[in-house]
Amino acid sequence: MFEPFPTNYVWNLSINIAIEMGGSIGEIDTANRQIEAAAKTGDNGSVAFFDTWIAMAERVAQLAAIDSEAGHRLSAAGKYGRACAYYITAERMQARDYPPRLQAYATMLETFAQHVVLTGEPCKTVDIPYGKASFPALFCSAASRNNPRPPCMVFCNGLDSVKEMVYLAGVAHALRDRGISCLIVDQPGVGGALRIGKLPAIVDSELWAGAAVDWLETRNDVAADRIGVMGWSLGGYYAPRAAAYEKRFRLCVAWGANHEWGEVQQRRRRREGENPVPHYWDHVMWVWGQNSVEEFLEMSRAITLTGAVEHINVPFLVVHGANDRQIPLEYAHLSHEQAISSPRADLKIFTDHEGGVEHCSADNMEPVRSYISDWVKDRFAEMV
Repeated sequence: MFEPFPTNYVWNLSINIAIEMGGSIGEIDTANRQIEAAAKTGDNGSVAFFDTWIAMAERVAQLAAIDSEAGHRLSAAGKYGRACAYYITAERMQARDYPPRLQAYATMLETFAQHVVLTGEPCKTVDIPYGKASFPALFCSAASRNNPRPPCMVFCNGLDSVKEMVYLAGVAHALRDRGISCLIVDQPGVGGALRIGKLPAIVDSELWAGAAVDWLETRNDVAADRIGVMGWSLGGYYAPRAAAYEKRFRLCVAWGANHEWGEVQQRRRRREGENPVPHYWDHVMWVWGQNSVEEFLEMSRAITLTGAVEHINVPFLVVHGANDRQIPLEYAHLSHEQAISSPRADLKIFTDHEGGVEHCSADNMEPVRSYISDWVKDRFAEMV
């Protein structure tokens, strides 16, 4: 993994994700040099990170606007995409009650919308009805004249990602290139569902995942009998849990085996392993709607796939990085071994030879993204 800040894993992780979203290493290097000293102060440096990355995002967005006014759509689209990646990175690194954070999120959404319009890519922001509320999603269609009803993957976020991050990281593009649509959801606990809808995360992910399937079944451009579910990071818990109990899913992928996420919290309390974001304990209480660390730790004991994975009766793929510093590699083996009802349970550990060895392949997403997309294509093809 690219590690410009040797003492700050959290910052390095964010910078690698920004690169995977299409960020420019030259722009990022310039920003990094301005905050080198702040990186050594841990969470206290996150405001300096925010200010520097927001300034970079604003500058790139201004350049995009100039291109757009000149009628150079593709040039503007590329810059808006990069600016969006920088806004995501800046916003993600802040405490939940940091006042400029919500505005940064709103600006990110506007920038992303401009990027999509200018590219002309088949990506639409939609709302998924969920009980008396709803949550936002991106529907990225692969439908064509020769493939009017393609299969579709529901992609769920982890603890701290947003749907726009997934999109910019190329997941929907990789699936669409293989004739598969993608519904990227900001499920309860992340993105717009949390920031705007105030919906906290829930243990029983099959409820909101089922709502996503309900929505897809209303469309005439989706093969309703070929819908799968996948997720990265904490989505490696959400997706298998959903596939275990929402039987309309025909396959499942865990990108990062979060088999015992509740146990991970106990380990982090003992300072074992790395955290994904600054202000970690405040962040997880926000995500899960808990009022104290003690309440959260007690609640988190229920966040386990033991007893659930056994109910997955569709093809199941677990991928994990050999050097994942957040989620123990042993959990990948647990998820694979406990999938006793799956007709095909596959496990792929990515090593230095392939790349993608860090948490959710932050060091190199391409090999893992391609492997997953090929696996999904092959499994859906077997269902025709």
